Amino acid sequence: SHLESKAPECFFPKEDNSYLVQSTQYSSLGVTADLQLNTASTRIKLPSDPIPTLRVEVKYHKDYMLQFKIYDPQNKRYEVPVPLNIPTTPTSTYENRLYDVEIKENPFGIQIRRRSTGKVIWDSRLPGFAFNNQFIQISTRLPSEYIYGFGEVEHTAFKRDLNWNTWGMFTRDQPPGYKLNSYGFHPYYMALEDESHAHGVLLLNSNAMDVTFQPTPALTYRIIGGILDFYMFLGPSPEVATKQYHEVIGRPVMPPYWALGFQLCRYGYRNTSQVEEVYNDMVTAQIPYDVQYTDIDYMERQLDFTIGEEFRELPKFVDKIRNEGMRYIIILDPAISGNETEPYPAFDRGQEKDVFVKWPNTSDICWAKVWPDLPNVTIDESLTEDEAVNASRAHVAFPDFFRNSTAEWWAREIIDFYNNQMKFDGLWIDMNEPSSFVNGTTTNQCRNTELNYPPYFPELTKRTEGLHFRTMCMETEQILSDGSSVLHYDVHNLYGWSQVKPTYDALQKATGKRGIVISRSTYPTAGRWAGHWLGDNYAKWDNLDKSIIGMMEFSLFGISYTGADICGFFNNSEYQLCARWMQLGAFYPYSRNHNIAFTRRQDPASWNETFSEMSRNILNIRYTLLPYFYTQMHEIHAYGGTVIRPLLHEFFNEKPTWDIFKQFLWGPAFLVTPVLEPFADTVQGYVPNARWFDYHTGKDIGIRETFHIFSAPLYEINLHVRGGHILPCQEPAQNTFFSRQNFMKLIVAADDNQTAQGNLFWDDGETIDTYERDLYFLVQFNFNKSILTSTILKNSYINRNEMRLGYVLIWGKEKTSVNEVNLIYNGNKETVPFVEDLNQEILNIDLRGLNVTLDEPIEISWS
Repeated sequence: SHLESKAPECFFPKEDNSYLVQSTQYSSLGVTADLQLNTASTRIKLPSDPIPTLRVEVKYHKDYMLQFKIYDPQNKRYEVPVPLNIPTTPTSTYENRLYDVEIKENPFGIQIRRRSTGKVIWDSRLPGFAFNNQFIQISTRLPSEYIYGFGEVEHTAFKRDLNWNTWGMFTRDQPPGYKLNSYGFHPYYMALEDESHAHGVLLLNSNAMDVTFQPTPALTYRIIGGILDFYMFLGPSPEVATKQYHEVIGRPVMPPYWALGFQLCRYGYRNTSQVEEVYNDMVTAQIPYDVQYTDIDYMERQLDFTIGEEFRELPKFVDKIRNEGMRYIIILDPAISGNETEPYPAFDRGQEKDVFVKWPNTSDICWAKVWPDLPNVTIDESLTEDEAVNASRAHVAFPDFFRNSTAEWWAREIIDFYNNQMKFDGLWIDMNEPSSFVNGTTTNQCRNTELNYPPYFPELTKRTEGLHFRTMCMETEQILSDGSSVLHYDVHNLYGWSQVKPTYDALQKATGKRGIVISRSTYPTAGRWAGHWLGDNYAKWDNLDKSIIGMMEFSLFGISYTGADICGFFNNSEYQLCARWMQLGAFYPYSRNHNIAFTRRQDPASWNETFSEMSRNILNIRYTLLPYFYTQMHEIHAYGGTVIRPLLHEFFNEKPTWDIFKQFLWGPAFLVTPVLEPFADTVQGYVPNARWFDYHTGKDIGIRETFHIFSAPLYEINLHVRGGHILPCQEPAQNTFFSRQNFMKLIVAADDNQTAQGNLFWDDGETIDTYERDLYFLVQFNFNKSILTSTILKNSYINRNEMRLGYVLIWGKEKTSVNEVNLIYNGNKETVPFVEDLNQEILNIDLRGLNVTLDEPIEISWS
């Protein structure tokens, strides 16, 4: 290969066989096997003691999903306490299973074969298998070099590079960077087998680990605890395999409608009037936006559940803008100060309810330091973060969110803050890796060497500094909801996960509404309760495409409400970068501009008139498409799958899509091709094999199944609508409170056969569980030749004020001219006004004067 091989110098010989298969039982529901340590041939006696006997258990849960587990049958080891949706007894049948499983010997391995093609898609019959107390190693061959996933870490492409790369996983407060393990933990991958088959694999393990990719193609896991517990999803397509994974981990949370609006935040607002200034500037410039935030600045000395002196007016300001249709989100960090001289209920009641993480077998809190400052200390802003730790930071305790008592305590603090101090509509939880500014504890000395410096140290950032580097000591004790004790060593990567659901529950209790939680740290299943932003990125051009990769990966991980800080978090943003980022960020599900303290303002109203106008135009497009976007969010909440959809999920049989990450789809029908480089006025994009229309003109672009150079002037982004789809839209406004009352519109994009189909999901946008409680409206639109009809599938939410159909645009209609357009509605037939552009194959129908609402069936036809 022309690439210089990075192959290691030593390897396991073929005859290496560390465990002997003692017995194997095959049944209709699975396979079990017993393994015995082969002491004669054990090469990996270090780095910790090998487990002498192992049990292998394979369960055929569903025709398309199986589990294979390797554990110690003699001594119970730590297992991940995260509940999954698994049938209590397997429901697959021999006739319909997509797979066959064999236990192999010499060396021991599990082989899984896709029955329809005969291809082996998991093959761990490889040397080097080890199952030691603090070191587990297993390898598998891959069916192709096309593999995606494993997070959270910044990647330079969506497809992973198999040329001897090792990536570590361990949650850490680490701004994104190459091979720097970051905030979340997602040991899941998707692999492509050929043009019509793909599968997904979850390793349910929460210990620190790394994964090595080899050009074979193969991959090797090395894990420092727990057991091996794999789940495989056989698709057969990438989108179907993803839906099967989401069925097991829980489908993505449904955001409220307003959470799809544009959002503004920054670290470093000095007082309420600075927040007010941004709000007034945005409204004056008529740039649509729905949500304003404050970071930790609003707190007194960065203490949760307090409001600082400079922000005494904030609650009043929040009431004012909420009355104007806006929403407000505040930040909360997990660490609670224990150094207050005045009563501080958050700490006092936490002590009472015994919610803080302690040293093992003691009642002593393991103290750390994070953002909270001591009382009565003058703060010197010129100090570095590390100097401030010694000068002014308070001792803080970390809540143990696994305990039932902690969820109750947390809910009470959140509800009290909402009722007694200020209103909010969503919660943003940060620093929950958990992040600390000291190593392990305030003395920087932990008490257990082999847990903080394990015998095998995965390929992690700062690996020489110990696992406790800028987090908790690994020997601290946490208590699961069933009362059992676990080491932080085992559950470190679940800390953010454990905080997410208690926060979501508390938010809903406090506000009585759906709300949204945004979490920095995540683990599989967290997407059921929260969204995620991609962390502390940089105002650099190469961060644009990385944000698309991050969103596509989190789409696989079941967290679809994602986005990156628009215009960058670190460093001063610059005009052209911020302009292109605004265009891209207008199509993030979570569309928020956020930056760090002591940098310039970078919100859309802060640049110049031209920038404001571009932002208004691009956000008006976003707001126009919100009914389509909201319907897509509903689809995956109900059925799983992706909203920020890689092209390969929709056009799997077109091989060029397997490498594409500089473009993405919103659902099946809306293609975004952003400019990601400076000084460019064109952009190259792939056009998949379908009919595509330019969103801005409604014109068929007449190109398919090829790469194409599109014109892309500085203030424009290329957007395309796929033929065969109907997109529900609504006229935009300053925020969604007002846009929801505007006329709806349908974009009907015809395919080659002059047909199209689409849905609209609609509810009040803020009630809890409207889908689960049947409090929604769902309509299907069908277009065939010259007839457009609507079919109402669910009619349990009606607000005619929000459902007035004002416009229907037919794109790509046949070239014959139209003399008359008729509407059949409520039993009446009437002719309606229209404008036709024969040349561009566009028909615009105007229904504004006819009082048509979507809660009654509609038929529109023309002759």
